[in-house]
This record gives sequence, structure tokens and C-alpha cells, in this order.
Amino acid sequence: MSSITQRRRLRGINIGGCRELARLCMAGEAAGVPGFCAAYTAGSTNWMPDDAELLPGSDVDVMVVVAGGDLAGTRRKFMRDGVLFEVSYLSQDLFEPPERVLSDYHLAPSLQTAKVVVDPEGRLDRARDVLRRGYEDPRWIRARCEMARAKVLAVLGSESETGCLFAAGITAHILLVAGRRNPTVRGRYGAVRALLADHGFGEFHETLLELLGSRRVSAGRAATHAVALGEAFDAACGSMPGSFGFAADIQECTRPAAIDASMEMIARGEHREAMFWIGVTWTRCMTVPATDRFQEGFREVLRDLGLSSGAAIGQRRMEIERALPRVCGVAEQIIESTARTPSPSQAPHCR
Repeated sequence: MSSITQRRRLRGINIGGCRELARLCMAGEAAGVPGFCAAYTAGSTNWMPDDAELLPGSDVDVMVVVAGGDLAGTRRKFMRDGVLFEVSYLSQDLFEPPERVLSDYHLAPSLQTAKVVVDPEGRLDRARDVLRRGYEDPRWIRARCEMARAKVLAVLGSESETGCLFAAGITAHILLVAGRRNPTVRGRYGAVRALLADHGFGEFHETLLELLGSRRVSAGRAATHAVALGEAFDAACGSMPGSFGFAADIQECTRPAAIDASMEMIARGEHREAMFWIGVTWTRCMTVPATDRFQEGFREVLRDLGLSSGAAIGQRRMEIERALPRVCGVAEQIIESTARTPSPSQAPHCR
């Protein structure tokens, strides 16, 4: 199915309809997945009303909790009735003890906002009760920010252009978590721009783009990179090894999310923000042998992002690490401005 056909089929499908499809999908998982414990919706659709329209290029995330087996830590993507689903499999150990979820910046927002939950044995009940009581407590907001900060440092250890891209991208997550906003994936830079503007830190968005390397990238250059990426993506789809770690992300049904959505961001004037996902998708595609002929296009992306050499990557790693205290300082001010309860003196801090 072409991306144009997918776009046409998606129009008119609202979030309420997607949630009903998700419920049917979860029922199928419950019947067919060994060790199935529970499932719930996650991602951006959790934050949207039923009557909103699922935008072209968007998907519906489902988290499936499993006990034992080999599925934990894996994911898959597929189309169902014109909707792209991403199903991720999580170990039940992540939810024990329930307080552990409060400090997890990935799990807490998605389970807190989940609109569809299939939990036949009540395995998530305790975690959801704990979330309802403590999600907005500044102590736990700071703990989630600290998890994101630690992840920045961990990712920087990879010493690669991919590590720099993700480390820079997680700085946006620190701030979104501080503001109790959705730590979205592809759209994180647009979301954090809005958050910073709401709290009077609009100029700090430029700092985040500088860490990413896209602050000075023009709309024309971003569009050139996206078009070239589309060609590399199509080549990768045609010869994807089954064992490839990102095989779920590079297939025909995901093209609207990987390519078309970036083009739409550029058309909206979010070309600098779009470079995060363009860069990440380029790095993934270039690990597939069939894309060797696109090396020059990939090198151009890295040059525009300032990551074209080992020395440049090393310099960027230092810049991101040095910027972390400033990022966490802004996060702390956002937390303090929105806190509903006093901060306990023993609360963990994003340093």
C-alpha cells in the first residue's frame, strides 16, 4: 500500500475509533501471546480527545506486559484497518514494586494517561493506584527528570553520531517530563518549544537546537535531506535483514511516519525540529548494506548537523554534557512553577 493510499484511508479516522481498534488488537494479543499479563495504550494518542483526527504519519502505541518468554524488549509495527500500530512488549518486572513506575519517565506518563487498558488479572491495578496518588508530586517528577538526565549520559557513552542525536534529543525529554507533558518521540522538539514558550523560556529552544546541530539548517536543506532519505528508506525496505534491530521501523507501512511526517513538519516551518527524526532515520537506514550507494547523502546530513568527523562528534558530546546543568536548571524552574505540593527535602534532584 502506498503512503498516499494510507493517508487517504487515515482521513476521517478519529482517536475514538483508533482506541476501539486498539482494544481489539489487545484482545488478540491476550489470546495469542504466551505469558500475557496486561496491555494498555501509550504515546501521543493518550493525550488526545476521542473526536480528534489521527494525523497522517501518526501511529497508535500499545504496551503489552508479559511474564517470562523472549518477547520482552521487542516490538513490532503493522497496519490494521488503515491505522499503523506499534506494539512493544514489556517485562512485568518493570512494574514491581509499583513505586518503580513513578520514577520511570517512559512508563509513568503512558500508564497514567492510558485510555484503554486490558488487565484481566488486575496486574496493573497497584501501579495505576500508585500513579494516581503520586504522579504530580514534585519528588517523583524530579525522579523522572533524573532518569532522563542519566540516560543522556549513558547514550553519550556510545561515541557515535547516533549517540549524539539521541543524547541531544533526550534533553528535550527532561524538560517535557518536568512540565508533565508527553515525552513524544518524533515531535519532541515542537512539543518542547511550546512548553518553553508557555513558561517564559522561549529562547532556550535555540540552545536545544544548537545541541542537536540543526539551529542553522534551512528549510531547503531539510527538505533535500528528507527527499534523499526517502530514497534510502525505500532501498532499505527492499532488503531488510530479519535480524536487524530496527526492522520494525523500516518497512513500507511505516513510511508515512518515517518520511512523510518529516516532510509535513518542514512544510509547517518546523524544519529545524524535523532534523532530529531525519537524522535518526538516516543512521538506521545506513546500517543496511543495500543503502551503500546513499553514503554521500548521509554524509551531507552529518555535515549539516556538525557531526561529520570523530573530532566533531567528540566536541558535541562535551557540549551536550556541559549543557546538562542548564537544561536541568530550566527543568527545575518549570517544576517549581507548576508544583501542586511542597517538595520534600529528601527529593532526588536532576543535577
